[in-house]
Amino acid sequence: MKVGIVVPFSWSYIGGVSEHAEAQAEALERLGFDTRLIMGDDPPGTIWRLLHPDAGRLDRRPARVMSIGTTVTVPANNSRTHIVLSQLAEQRLRRLLKRERFDLLHVHEPMTPALCVSALAHTRSPVVGTWHATGELGWMKAGMPLWGMLMKRIDYRIAVSEVARQSAARYLPGPFEILPNGITLPPHADPAGRENIVVYIGRHDPRKGLEVLLRAWPRVRLETGATLHVIGADPRAVRLLMSRQKLDEDGIELMGVIVGDPLTSELARSKLLCAPSLGGESFGMVLTRAFGCATPVVASDIPGYDQVMAPEAGLTVPPGDSEALGSALVELLGDEERRQRLGEGARERALERYGWAKLAERLAAIYEVVVAQAA
Repeated sequence: MKVGIVVPFSWSYIGGVSEHAEAQAEALERLGFDTRLIMGDDPPGTIWRLLHPDAGRLDRRPARVMSIGTTVTVPANNSRTHIVLSQLAEQRLRRLLKRERFDLLHVHEPMTPALCVSALAHTRSPVVGTWHATGELGWMKAGMPLWGMLMKRIDYRIAVSEVARQSAARYLPGPFEILPNGITLPPHADPAGRENIVVYIGRHDPRKGLEVLLRAWPRVRLETGATLHVIGADPRAVRLLMSRQKLDEDGIELMGVIVGDPLTSELARSKLLCAPSLGGESFGMVLTRAFGCATPVVASDIPGYDQVMAPEAGLTVPPGDSEALGSALVELLGDEERRQRLGEGARERALERYGWAKLAERLAAIYEVVVAQAA
């Protein structure tokens, strides 16, 4: 079966939806599917890369990723994202769909212009849609009166979490299957023998709570001697933040964007992941990525994360509370036996719930039913 996976965002910038879709394509190919990822791209060295505020990927775009055009940065869900809005991209997409003749399209964030909306308008293939975001869902609210009728083109609806389902169902009543974000699990992971590193993974975005962590860090550094690795955020933007807020840089390494196996290696050598988000998270893919590496997590107690976190995998703290965050980090860094026990629990949780092997089999079953019903 040939499956086109449509993502409205840019491949060039890290994000949960894009990472999910890439891993989805790889997992489906292991089951014998022929997949293509259809999304935007802003290659290094182009003027489009310079116009974006976030640090971009530097690795080579895989052959399965079919770039449909460059992107622009827009506000979304109290954050920012990079989406394709060009009319030329819509024309390219129309030609691509005609040429590729997919047996099925899987559209992520179906109400997001222009790629997803255009895909729904022009495809003649059966469609599966997945909703990821939580909150007010600005594109849903604005788009329902304009292109909401295209939602009838979706044959099967999936949400990555209960909060994502609730957010989408405010505009689209009806059944959704909850199928969580998947991760590619390393074959082995041992919580012992780690370096004294705490890792943060995410953009420099106010709702990701990086400033909360940076305010907590001097105490953590003083009491534990640990080093903080900041991954995913533009180093220039983080340095500017620390300078403006007069935050201590001691023990902080700004790593830039790291993806794929190098990111797995970073998690596998670190003692803890810290996820200090303030809200607006529908799932928490970064948490499950750490779980898969047997790395326990200290995370904010917020909707979305609360469906992923568990007492056997780490600690939660009130969002925005630097003192509580610092205390939790010091507590686990100072108790190696407990930290390793939580790492083992995190790995078990990832194996049970979030590995792509099981999730891909469920997707394959959904695809078979949807294609058969459309025949």
